[in-house]
Amino acid sequence: MVKLSAELIEQAAQYTNPIRDRELDLRGYKIPVLENLGATLDQFDTIDFSENEIRKLDGFPLLRRLKTLLMNNNRICRIGEDLEQSLPNLKELILTNNSIQELGDLDPLASIKSLTLLSLLRNPVTNKKHYRLYVINKIPQLRVLDFQKVKLKERQEAEKMFKGKRGAQLAKDIAKRTKTFTPGANLQAEKRKTGPSPADVEAIKNAIASATSLAEVERLKGLLQAGQIPGRELRQDPSGMVEEEEEEEEMEDGAHGGAEMPMEGEAMGDGGGEDEEGGDEEEMEDDGQANGSV
Repeated sequence: MVKLSAELIEQAAQYTNPIRDRELDLRGYKIPVLENLGATLDQFDTIDFSENEIRKLDGFPLLRRLKTLLMNNNRICRIGEDLEQSLPNLKELILTNNSIQELGDLDPLASIKSLTLLSLLRNPVTNKKHYRLYVINKIPQLRVLDFQKVKLKERQEAEKMFKGKRGAQLAKDIAKRTKTFTPGANLQAEKRKTGPSPADVEAIKNAIASATSLAEVERLKGLLQAGQIPGRELRQDPSGMVEEEEEEEEMEDGAHGGAEMPMEGEAMGDGGGEDEEGGDEEEMEDDGQANGSV
């Protein structure tokens, strides 16, 4: 990708096109963002941004002379607000083959009162119900939409469809906008708002108390900085892992403290275990003799 710099604008091709408009050719540079357009010094009637990587139509300074903007074959999914203040005389806008999704995403174009030709071909929004009538109603001065002349019959039909309270409600219902978000933003906001729960605080304390080395403490610190609560997954696991963890901790405590007795029925490797088993057998024999003598 190439940054749209003042140097690039100065080095780009400039010529008079077939309709005798002064044109700046910035086609095919893989430009991601519109910026530094003040370097054009408002000397062009047409700017060609085709075949780039632009995602949002905004970032324009005041360009009174600009009449035609070619933005086909980009990745545009959003249109900036208040474009009419930057492009007060824009007449033709070509947005063919972009990524505009919803009818509501087109609403900012309604403020450009000079706009008479608009192309949205090969955008997902063109598949929306009432697309053409919605755009004609929203931008009533349009003469050509998607390279088809806007007919009087279409204007009348659009006016009828979106007239009155019922029409306003219909426009509101279908004019959705694409939701944009920053990954993890809602999660982080929720964490800042609520903070850790008492159970999470207890899990953190237990994890710190159980740490046996500096490396383990550093690992816990990394988990906390990443927004993860040590032990929370185990507490929430319905498969019984919590109980297993608690049993393991008890066994470890017994091994260190010497206070825990071997579990019943568990074979031990030392002599003490064999003596206890032998004692149990003797007791069983004594019980059998006692029962037999009764």
